[in-house]
Amino acid sequence: MTQFLFSIDRISMWTGKAFAWCIMLMTVGVSYEVFVRYVLGAPTSWAFDLSYIMYGALFMLGGAYTLSRGGHVRGDVLYRLLPVRVQATVELVLYILFFFPAMIAMVFAGADYASDSWRYGELSLMSRANIPIFPFKTIIPVAGALLFLQGIAESIRCVICLRDGEWPARLHDVEEMETMLQHQHEDESEVLGEISSLAKGDGR
Repeated sequence: MTQFLFSIDRISMWTGKAFAWCIMLMTVGVSYEVFVRYVLGAPTSWAFDLSYIMYGALFMLGGAYTLSRGGHVRGDVLYRLLPVRVQATVELVLYILFFFPAMIAMVFAGADYASDSWRYGELSLMSRANIPIFPFKTIIPVAGALLFLQGIAESIRCVICLRDGEWPARLHDVEEMETMLQHQHEDESEVLGEISSLAKGDGR
């Protein structure tokens, strides 16, 4: 079961990391627009389209990755004070009542929305560039399906927690920078402490 959960986590991780590059594309595009607009006096007609398409793709397709890392916003002030089995019960009920129906609606409504967009070759009306946005609309049902899949993994984790009394393991591929620096500082302090102890021993 753990391998099954990790397999779903890996799909979410791969998708999240792949579309994290949208940040770079958006940054380059916006930086270029700022330069040509305010330095050269020749603004582009496509920068706004690029920014909202890249941000939208990142936001939508990063959702499953964020869910797999427990990164979505919740009422942590109360939630973290609850016993783990109560936490699992609350999450499981919310997944069944709200999350899965919403994701099913997102997949089916998004698929209709995307198919209509593909059928008439929808173009952006936000600028004169007339950028095709029908591929972008396809992200909606895909994101819903990925979130639904990750929701299955999270629901299974809730059931395991109810059975075992503790949350099962997750994949942790990335640590927060603060955590990494803290561990590095702790390691350096430990090494310095050992050196100091050895030096005192040699002095005696």
